[in-house]
Amino acid sequence: MEVLKADIADLDTIMEVYSHARKFMAEVGNASQWGNGYPKRDLIEQDIKEGNFYICKNEDKISAVFCFFIGEEPSYKEIFDGNWLNNNKYGVIHRIAVIEHKKGVASFCIQWCLEQFSNIKIDTHKDNIPMQKTILKNGFQYCGIIKKADGTTRLAYQRNN
Repeated sequence: MEVLKADIADLDTIMEVYSHARKFMAEVGNASQWGNGYPKRDLIEQDIKEGNFYICKNEDKISAVFCFFIGEEPSYKEIFDGNWLNNNKYGVIHRIAVIEHKKGVASFCIQWCLEQFSNIKIDTHKDNIPMQKTILKNGFQYCGIIKKADGTTRLAYQRNN
């Protein structure tokens, strides 16, 4: 597998990956996290234009997608019922989705991000048990709860190598 920066030409396939992920999440009891067609096409397009969106390819097929950047995430400024491990500069992983639920694909994406920057923060929905397990399996520590701009809450994690 290899990780590449996404291109606008990849957008239709990326949106198919998210459609598949929404169906999978609904099947495993997490229908509310990405309801109403989230993430929207314009958000992914913006991530691509900013150079923050990546595709994971396996045998020339996109097998996973995610957003990764180094910088401030506004929803991480305040954390409830816990604390971040540190307040140093950090990378952020958002919106990981896989097209095939083969073991280790999401972990491959997370490990790639950790190779880019050693201090990483990530969050996930309380009902997204598969992602919670993946995050913990990759050495992240639970830090508390953050609020998204829309007022919903997410479980927050951090790993600092």
